[in-house]
Amino acid sequence: MGDTIMRAGHELRHEPTEKRLRAKLGGGTVVDSTRALLVWEPRRISPAFAVPAADVGAELLPAPAAAAGDPAPEILHPGIPFAVHSTAGDVLSLRAGGVTLDGAAFRPADPDLAAYVLLDFDAFDAWYEEDEQVVAHPRDPFHRVDIRRSSRRVRIERDGVVLAESERPTLVFETRLPVRFYLPRDDIRVELSPTAKRTRCAYKGEASYWSFEANGERVDDLAWTYASPLPDCAALAGLVAFFDDLVDVTVDGERRARPSDALAASILEEVGL
Repeated sequence: MGDTIMRAGHELRHEPTEKRLRAKLGGGTVVDSTRALLVWEPRRISPAFAVPAADVGAELLPAPAAAAGDPAPEILHPGIPFAVHSTAGDVLSLRAGGVTLDGAAFRPADPDLAAYVLLDFDAFDAWYEEDEQVVAHPRDPFHRVDIRRSSRRVRIERDGVVLAESERPTLVFETRLPVRFYLPRDDIRVELSPTAKRTRCAYKGEASYWSFEANGERVDDLAWTYASPLPDCAALAGLVAFFDDLVDVTVDGERRARPSDALAASILEEVGL
């Protein structure tokens, strides 16, 4: 099934949504639509919002010609800018309230999408599905985040130092990503210090990061917490997770191989999952 999904990922795809979609800019609403689509350009991991041009309360103009850049990478994860397109079409600018957003819209050269424009999520101040704000990027309806409490014994080590050990982990199973182990703060063996790093996940919310010292070495941003997660992931509030790619994880006495999937690694690097 995963191979089938990856093959489909090389095509231009779209899916309707019945959610009312709004975008804010400069204190006003510039997009308000109940006819939105989610559109995946070829090789894009996350979809973009697309709405009929008639539902955009702003002027759409041809964008200034951009200098030729590097070819689009093989995997367009959420950290790759909207301006990198992998399908033919017209790049547009959006003008509203005296503000011009160059390249913030894109009209694909596809007859099924002729009336629609894709919009740059990051170019706007805020997005809402119905009355709930969407963060980081549009949510993929085919992306699942399953959270399960467990009694499996989880041990986290780095260079032989035990960082955490728990018999009450919460396991997060997320589409296309390695399982993550979220542990209660009381089961962390090292002293955690907050860092300035913050990342946002469209499904879980804003994560804050931790540093700690082990064997005289300070390790920054190797663990994270969702202090106030989004409602669908409320069970993660206050728990601590570690990047399994950089620590040794033992579950019920069996050490797990560190994740090595390049796709997962690139996504994790960009969005801090």
